[in-house]
Amino acid sequence: MTTTRMLAMGRAELLLLSRNKMALYVALLLPAFMAWAMRNGISKIDPEDAGMSVNEIALTGAFGYILLFVVYQNLVSSLVARREELVLKRLRTGEASDVEILAGTALPSVAVALAQCVVLLVAGIAWLDLRAVTRPDLLLAGLVLGLAMSIALAAVTTVIAKTVESAQLVTTPLMVVSLMGSGLVVPVEIFPDTVAEVCRLLPLTPVVELMRGGWLGGMDAGEALRSLATALAWTALAVFAVRRWFRWEPRR
Repeated sequence: MTTTRMLAMGRAELLLLSRNKMALYVALLLPAFMAWAMRNGISKIDPEDAGMSVNEIALTGAFGYILLFVVYQNLVSSLVARREELVLKRLRTGEASDVEILAGTALPSVAVALAQCVVLLVAGIAWLDLRAVTRPDLLLAGLVLGLAMSIALAAVTTVIAKTVESAQLVTTPLMVVSLMGSGLVVPVEIFPDTVAEVCRLLPLTPVVELMRGGWLGGMDAGEALRSLATALAWTALAVFAVRRWFRWEPRR
């Protein structure tokens, strides 16, 4: 029954997503555009300082774009809209649990994100001659943690979004910080040591490092454990915040 309820909510959300042309554009096209645009910017620096080619930096950084634009930003807008329309409140009066409601609402975004990650891997290996996935376990761990963290952070962000219009605005801080410091555009390894250590504490950094290390290799056990611990800590903190402060109905 749990799976049935989640799939039903997911189908409804997917239908609404398909009718929202702007949200559909952001989910399907913006990550690819960002990867292409940032590749041109990366080519102006010396990526060999990070031990990677321009294509490797751009494509592995694109995992972060997918999490930010397809899951995080899109889900904030969806949750705020459903809250303001009293959909979430009505769903809570039924049999679905809180986790089922949030997971069902996130299901279309997660499905699109997974499909784009697969396309990214195939395109990188088949067309751009990138190496095959070196550590599937790290890549999968980074993807799962990234999805869970993005969903939880999106739910937390809705707390400070009073309207659907403001939802886009309140996502800006995390997105700007992640783009600048989480290795999506410039690998953390290129930064000075002190700056790099601070950047490794950002929410999306350990996820990007796990997925990059899983695809390209070069991540030792200590680095993998540190990234896993940081990602788990951020995910746990976000889940706690959701349980404590998430609002299921509009402010009155």
